[in-house]
Amino acid sequence: MSKNKITPFLWYDKEAEDAAKFYVSIFKNAKINQVARYPEGSPYEAGTVMTVAFELDGQHFTAINGGPHFKLDEAISFTVDCDGQAEVDHYWESLLAGGGTPSQCGWLKDRYGLSWQVTPKQLIELTTSSDKAQNNRVFAAMMKMSKIIVADLERAAKA
Repeated sequence: MSKNKITPFLWYDKEAEDAAKFYVSIFKNAKINQVARYPEGSPYEAGTVMTVAFELDGQHFTAINGGPHFKLDEAISFTVDCDGQAEVDHYWESLLAGGGTPSQCGWLKDRYGLSWQVTPKQLIELTTSSDKAQNNRVFAAMMKMSKIIVADLERAAKA
């Protein structure tokens, strides 16, 4: 059972354990806490993975193999707060590995269909300053990006 009051619950067809192992391999301070298997008499083959409880940097998640009835989509995403380009690059490339799809403004979809926002703190700092013209320039620069490039944001801020 999670220590968090609220735990995101992710629905997969049959990939819950693979997805959890993938995410745990990317994030520091990450681990799989528990794997539960379907019992005899359940609608799925007895002994196959039912749920996987895992943790990424202190955030608890549960993944279920619930069949093909529901799909992950962009209506739910997870933001990875990064400090600088090196962290952006690490999470961007790692989450795209194995068939992910990049999108716009730091968004991507991993190979399991889960949406992520890889966001450097510099983006937030440069779009929330008291200088509205700077905020607008940085926002316009970000809108042209797939992966966020911190140096390009900083150039836009100074323009």
